[in-house]
Amino acid sequence: QVQLVESGGGLVQAGGSLRLSCAASGNIFKIGTMGWYRQAPGKQRELVATITSGDSGDSTRYADSVKGRFTISRDNAKNTVYMQMNSLKPEDTGVYYCNADTLGYSFRWLEVWGQGTLVTVSS
Repeated sequence: QVQLVESGGGLVQAGGSLRLSCAASGNIFKIGTMGWYRQAPGKQRELVATITSGDSGDSTRYADSVKGRFTISRDNAKNTVYMQMNSLKPEDTGVYYCNADTLGYSFRWLEVWGQGTLVTVSS
């Protein structure tokens, strides 16, 4: 079994910054892509950013709405993914979910979701 535990959400004024963290634990041999998704009230869950580690380094992908403001990173030794969010806007408000593709010691891939952390940006 694998768990993802998020932290770092909260209330911030527009223009401010927050840093989200997500730590994976449990039956993990390897983690593939890790990412952050968000769901605003009344809207569908959407991709915010993903990061994949490879032989030539990390590959990242961002939603157009956060490019230049958010930065995703990971610490593979700690099985942790981070997201630095700067210049926050009210439209960034929502529940942010961590996601990871994990390979267990049974060598089966499993997609795992965190419980979510609330980010509220006031105008």
